[in-house]
Amino acid sequence: MADYTREFLTHRHQDYDESMKNWNFHLRSYLGGQDYTNGYFLNRYILESDEEYLKRQSFTALDNHCRNVVQVYSSFLFRVPPTRDYGSLTGNPQLQSFIKDADLDGRSFAHIIREMQMNASIYGNCWAIVDKPSVQARTRAEELIQDIRPYLSIYTPENITNWKYERQANGRYFLTLLTVIEDINSDRAIIKVWTPETICTYEIKDFMQEYKQSKPILLEEVPNALGEIPAVNLFNQKSQKKAIGISDLSDVAELQQSIYNDYSEIEQLIRLSNHPSLVKTPNVEASAGAGSIIEMPEDMDSALKPYIIQPSSQSLESIMKTIQMKIDAINRITHMGSVRATEKQVSSGIALQTEFQLLNARLSEKADLLENAEEGIWTFFAKWQNQTFDGMIDYPDSFDLRDYASDLQFLQQAKASGVKSETFQKEIDKQIAKAVVDEDEKINLINNEIDSASATLGQFGTPVEESI
Repeated sequence: MADYTREFLTHRHQDYDESMKNWNFHLRSYLGGQDYTNGYFLNRYILESDEEYLKRQSFTALDNHCRNVVQVYSSFLFRVPPTRDYGSLTGNPQLQSFIKDADLDGRSFAHIIREMQMNASIYGNCWAIVDKPSVQARTRAEELIQDIRPYLSIYTPENITNWKYERQANGRYFLTLLTVIEDINSDRAIIKVWTPETICTYEIKDFMQEYKQSKPILLEEVPNALGEIPAVNLFNQKSQKKAIGISDLSDVAELQQSIYNDYSEIEQLIRLSNHPSLVKTPNVEASAGAGSIIEMPEDMDSALKPYIIQPSSQSLESIMKTIQMKIDAINRITHMGSVRATEKQVSSGIALQTEFQLLNARLSEKADLLENAEEGIWTFFAKWQNQTFDGMIDYPDSFDLRDYASDLQFLQQAKASGVKSETFQKEIDKQIAKAVVDEDEKINLINNEIDSASATLGQFGTPVEESI
């Protein structure tokens, strides 16, 4: 029987403590809103009062680049669903039930995988544990009747406080310890400790109060029937640390905070420009409001005359240019200049192709890591069912990243070239349809119509030369 101490259960891995600050910063940067503004990411002026600082917080808007980056990556990765070959699991009677409700809480497997990927993009990695209810059924038939089957739980790195890997004789690393915070509040925490031998669930009262040392209560201890910890770690990008990944927001979040402070400067300049400061001596009656009149003695010393302080608009323009430079830096870091650029920021064809190649490479790396994680999940699902996963998960290796405007212009020129080939003309029409229509079913329908129609279908005609 396991008898873990409070010290053991609350022990945090060194890499956990070193990463916690970044995880918190990246999550707040992604969420934005009140979580961000309350995070004190707005730099405080020297001698600025609490009231003025809070007022400036309320006036400063956040342009959330972090959320946009995460969502754009995700949209590309899941634009075309992965191909899933379940192999011998295809005939498993509980497979479809797992696909439709993977977490026993109504969420589909596809939904959970997408959530894992977005969490990995934010944190750097995301854990999944394939567990099975400890309810004992006498036969496999009873399991089917009661729908006792494996289920999936996902955890952000904040919930995985400790882990240990040991190298096996074959050179591979084997996970021998995983400490998971299942639930936590001010009064108690539920902690589950996974080892290859046992699965132990503890309750610790007064978990958040370090000065109290209440003894952990063992709620459940069951043998680990698999003989290994059924945990899969989905990496966004691998790092030198065994269980810690690299977030997509590592550099973006810092730039977003800098832009956030720049916007605060802009708000201040606008306020001061619209409401200039009046400088006067105490004995002079004057105001700076609209239509106000300042009366002064004719012989008044010029040095004592009231005057207005109003910032120059040149400062505003300088800050706006700085913001744009930082946004451009975000686009370079994420390789999304071609995706996030405005209409005024049109790059050359060569620059766009280079950008597409870099973005495609990053997406391809993410897809490979998703494949590995999924196959790991299905491997553990099969082991819980006393089966072996011999299928294959295949995410796209290449993503449809093109400059559609340039493609259509090229196709227009090819269509008007006058090549006297019905096959050529029909292939051009199909390429045009592919560039314009996203849905595969509609594309197939259009292609069939093109094949059965004359070659003139979709003819652009001869382009008219523009006068200079």
